Amino acid sequence: MKYKILSTLLLGAVLWIGYSCGKKETPAPESPTGKDCLEGVKGSKFNLFGVQKDLDLGKQTEIEILSSPAEFPILDSASHASAYKFLYDMRDEILRSKQLTYESEFVWKLKIIHDDSTLNAFCTPGGYIFVYTGLIKYLDTEDELAGVLGHEMAHADKRHSTEAMTKQYPLLITTGVLGLDKNQLANLVTSLIQLSYSRDNEAEADAYSVVYLSKTKYKCSGGAGFFQKLINDGMDPCGSNPLAKYTSTHPCPDNRVEKFTSIANCYECTNREVGSSAYLTFKNSIPKSN
Repeated sequence: MKYKILSTLLLGAVLWIGYSCGKKETPAPESPTGKDCLEGVKGSKFNLFGVQKDLDLGKQTEIEILSSPAEFPILDSASHASAYKFLYDMRDEILRSKQLTYESEFVWKLKIIHDDSTLNAFCTPGGYIFVYTGLIKYLDTEDELAGVLGHEMAHADKRHSTEAMTKQYPLLITTGVLGLDKNQLANLVTSLIQLSYSRDNEAEADAYSVVYLSKTKYKCSGGAGFFQKLINDGMDPCGSNPLAKYTSTHPCPDNRVEKFTSIANCYECTNREVGSSAYLTFKNSIPKSN
């Protein structure tokens, strides 16, 4: 019994050392006033998955999504090159902020899901980004979409999915996706897509959406615009509803719009705004879904 206890403690110590040595973080930029703009924002917690596991899980999720066109009808990038270019440019502007820890390690691939009935976007481990046309067409400005995109990229960059999976799927830490059969893989992918983040994860992703956009051309509180629009349209931004699938997987921190705005004001980056004409052209270039 003593030997088993010692072995468990030793394994825990090895895993903790691996976690501590492998963890890295890009410091948030200083505010113009010298204040700590992210005071109270709780950072990522215990995560025993290596970064390569994030990439493996993200790749497998992409494969499963692309093999399910009825559920995930992907808009063809060759036929809709201008729409994809618009989003690629937005993604690249965020990456050029140099605020993402895994800017060069993750793939940051982007696909548009042609489903006008769903207001959602998600980013898998490793940086595979999926944006629904329903969300694109619902939003009014480029700043709002950039805010949502920054939020989703923050979930991947802060490794929130594998943080949650450290608790839910500990076997994967050692076996990886190669140790799963087809049904287990399908269930895992479904879990990743439908994963409900913690409120702390949501608050951190909101905060870093502002951080990322603070170094871009976009209004850095753009993400708040999405939630304010839900409120204005009589939808609950902190609950689930038939239109906003986004809120069912993204539980709402308290006073979400106010916190977005507070952090943005601290960074003094709310006084810029991208015009809406290019965004309108972008939206109109996407045909109605079936």
